[in-house]
Amino acid sequence: MAVDKKFIGRKYGPLVYEVGWEKAKEYARAIKNEDPHYMDKEFAKTTKYGGVIVPPTFAVVFSGHLSMPFFFDPELNLDMAMLVHGEQAFEFYEVVRPGDVLTTSGAISNIENKEKLDTVSLEGTTTNQHGKVVCKATYTFAIRKRG
Repeated sequence: MAVDKKFIGRKYGPLVYEVGWEKAKEYARAIKNEDPHYMDKEFAKTTKYGGVIVPPTFAVVFSGHLSMPFFFDPELNLDMAMLVHGEQAFEFYEVVRPGDVLTTSGAISNIENKEKLDTVSLEGTTTNQHGKVVCKATYTFAIRKRG
C-alpha cells in the first residue's frame, strides 16, 4: 500500500532535548572523535567558543527524535518491516553546547510513490533556548512494497 501524498506537510513536534555533557562525551567517543573541544573543559575555555561544544553530528541525536512520532503515526500506517533509512543531510548554523535546550519541529516535505517503493522525506528545524536556529535536518526513508 502506497504512502498517501496527502500527508505532505504533516507536522511533528515541537520536541525538546536538553544536551548533557556526559551524553555528548559518550557520543564523541562512539564516533571516535575525542577532540578536546568536546572533552576537555579547561582546553575549551581557551578557544573561540569559550567552553565545551558538542560534535556537529550530535544533531542526529536531538533532531533524530523527530522520526519517532513519524514512525508511529497511526494515520500514516507505515510498514515498518519494509522501511529503511535512505539518507540524511544537515545544515549547521550555531554550535551546540552542553546545557542547551533544543527544540525541534518538522514536517513531511515530500512523498514519492514508485513502482517498488515509496520515499518519504522528513525535514526538521532545531532552535536553541535563545531562539537561534542550530541546524536543519532532512531524513529520507524508503518503504519497500511487498509482493
